[in-house]
Amino acid sequence: MNKSLALLAITALTLLTSGCAARPELLSRDSSNPDGTDLSGLWVLQGEGHERDRRHLDRDDGIHLPPATSSRRGQQAPLQTRSRGRSKGPSVHVFLEYGQSLKVTQTEHGLFVSFDRAVVEEYTFGENRTIALGPIEAQRVSGWDGPAFVVETMDDRGAVLTETWTLATDGQELVREIGIVDDDELLYAMRQVFERT
Repeated sequence: MNKSLALLAITALTLLTSGCAARPELLSRDSSNPDGTDLSGLWVLQGEGHERDRRHLDRDDGIHLPPATSSRRGQQAPLQTRSRGRSKGPSVHVFLEYGQSLKVTQTEHGLFVSFDRAVVEEYTFGENRTIALGPIEAQRVSGWDGPAFVVETMDDRGAVLTETWTLATDGQELVREIGIVDDDELLYAMRQVFERT
C-alpha cells in the first residue's frame, strides 16, 4: 500500500474514532529529521501541469474534480467525487497551493516552498498551530514521518488536507501526494512529481 494513502487512511480512522461530540484535533508530528532528508532545490512539474481553476472546489454540493481521463504525466486522477447533503463543502481546500515550478528552502527548523515565485508557504518542523486565510481558520500540524515531510490541515468541520513530500530517484524527483478526507471519505487525491533543475 502506498505510504501516503496509508497516512490518509490513518487520518480518516483517527477522525472516526474521535466521535462527533467535539471537533477532533490533529496530533503533533515529529520535529526531528531522523533520515537527514533535505528537500531543498529548484523543481519543475513533470508533464502538462496543474489547472489552477478552483471553481470545482468551491461549489456548495461538495468537491468536484477534474475528469479521470486527465492525461497529466506525474499526476493521478482524483479517486472520486461526491455530492453532500450539507449546505457547504469543506473549506480546507483554500489552504492548498499549486505551481509549475517550486523553490524549496529547508532550514534546521522549517521548510519554505515558493510556488511559481508568487506564493510562499512556510512550515515549521513539529508545528501545531492555528492558521487563517481571511475569515477561514484551520489547525495545522507538520513534521517528519521517516524520510517523508507531512503537513496536515484541518478546517472547522473536521475535513483534513494532507500533503506528503518525499524524494525519489536518488533525490532527482520531489513527489507531492495530496489528499482531502471528510467524514471518513476520501474526496480528493492527487500525485505530483517535480524534477530537479
